[in-house]
Amino acid sequence: MSRGNFLDLLPTELEALAESLGAPRYRGRQVASWIYGKGVLDSRAMSDLPRDFREALAERGEAALPELERATPSQDGSEKLVFRLADGGRIQSVLMPDEDRLTLCVSTQVGCGFGCTFCFTGTMGLGRDLTVGEIVGQVLAARARLAAGARITHVVYMGMGEPLANYAATVKSLRILTDPRGFGLSPRRITVSTVGLAAGIEKLAKEDLRVNLAISLHATTNETRDRLMPVNRGFPIEALLAACKRFPLPMRQRMTFEYVLLDGVNDSPQDAKRLLKLLKGIRAKVNLIPFNDWEGSEFVRPPLARILGFQAILLENGITATVRWSKGEDIGAACGQLNERVAG
Repeated sequence: MSRGNFLDLLPTELEALAESLGAPRYRGRQVASWIYGKGVLDSRAMSDLPRDFREALAERGEAALPELERATPSQDGSEKLVFRLADGGRIQSVLMPDEDRLTLCVSTQVGCGFGCTFCFTGTMGLGRDLTVGEIVGQVLAARARLAAGARITHVVYMGMGEPLANYAATVKSLRILTDPRGFGLSPRRITVSTVGLAAGIEKLAKEDLRVNLAISLHATTNETRDRLMPVNRGFPIEALLAACKRFPLPMRQRMTFEYVLLDGVNDSPQDAKRLLKLLKGIRAKVNLIPFNDWEGSEFVRPPLARILGFQAILLENGITATVRWSKGEDIGAACGQLNERVAG
């Protein structure tokens, strides 16, 4: 039997594993507490477990983290973490401090297959989906780097890849992060971002996870969105927004719409007015993201006056709109900049 990664398992599955090894189910809860509560990954170091059970666990598997290849600090306090996977693939996570919160941005795929034209990650193409353990492992590995007393308060699925295209692993990792016997994060502190896979949004709506949803919209007409985001040819704006309207939002929560502002492409006052019409009937907030440049891109960031003018039209009409100046731009860790070639 091949050894598995315990980070692939829900706490209930760790209970079942303990039972299969001849131990009471509560031993599995103890294992989960060691891994997620104390950050202890070596089963032989889980000192309140019987020695024979520890040995049996070690034979069956391990809690394996992706290897941290390098960590690059930003002038704004962010830190880009580059992880090397067992097969040589590389992914990135980004730690982003902001006053009393510390957000970790995690990846769900090696590269991305959706080819959004303004996104550097999209130029990589899709390498493969990440496993549950490789997603959860980013959170554990990032947490292990923190100073005493610091903690990750929020997790956003906005790194490399499309979370809803790696649906099963994304959902299972969300369950581990929100399980009180796992990380115990509040679902309200987790956000899943999608390029607009309407079918995936419909599925996620039935999972009873209550996490936040962020939609990468980036255009107000199908013509422009087709050009920017090839996914729009399969799920046009009308189908996407219909799925959004059916998504169950907890009380006082809003759905986030991400909108990268591109000079002369989607940043006109007419675009802002069309966006107002599109979002009618949705409890929405808009994150306006001034384009983050990368070498070889055809796009540029709009001038500040146009960015603020676009925001003003939304605010004046009752839509919460924030200009999100991406963190980590100086280290290639800002929104749309993550890119890691597989080592050859």
